[in-house]
Amino acid sequence: MKGDKSQIALGAAFVGGFAAFWRWHSPKVKPLTKHEIDHYLEIAAKLPLSEGHMDPIIESLRTWAEADDGKPVYMLNMIRYFDENKRWPGAPEFQGTPEEANEYYEKSVTPLWLKHASYPIVGGKAQGQNLIQTLPDQDPWSTAQMVRYPSRRTFLQLLADPSYAPYVSYKFMSLEIDLVPVSGDKVIPDARWIVGGTSLALFLAIGWSRAGRG
Repeated sequence: MKGDKSQIALGAAFVGGFAAFWRWHSPKVKPLTKHEIDHYLEIAAKLPLSEGHMDPIIESLRTWAEADDGKPVYMLNMIRYFDENKRWPGAPEFQGTPEEANEYYEKSVTPLWLKHASYPIVGGKAQGQNLIQTLPDQDPWSTAQMVRYPSRRTFLQLLADPSYAPYVSYKFMSLEIDLVPVSGDKVIPDARWIVGGTSLALFLAIGWSRAGRG
């Protein structure tokens, strides 16, 4: 009897932990309101995302935010490093390469990503030249990364987070970037996790069933 109670308590703890993770990972959200969009973009407009060319960026963010559907967003970061870090008013002094400046940025904002239930899901350096290049006058990309956000709101919340502002210059002083929001209509987990998880669940179910008959 004591063993049964312990097993039930353990099962309840696992279920509670999974439920808490689910709420963090996929919170229920409503589409952004105009007031929220204005608030977040007012703060974002003060960020050094570009060397004096913020208006087009803010307008692009506004158009995207106004079409909010409350669903998760996958941000595709296509990155091309500068030959050396750029300098402009407000940009920090950094003794290192553009790659090291962006690495410092990513390491610093990781806790903020997690705070907003966001995280990179894939990324890496480009393997040489672009294999198919329809714009021949464009230099090859240096690296690419995909970051998951639970919603458009969480992305704007990140930009508006006071803890984000001190680090953003390290990114934009070191690289050119195309930032493409993707809907995530097709998200396929690694097949190894699907097969492994299904096998583990089946194993535990059979064990539970046999223990109950015993």
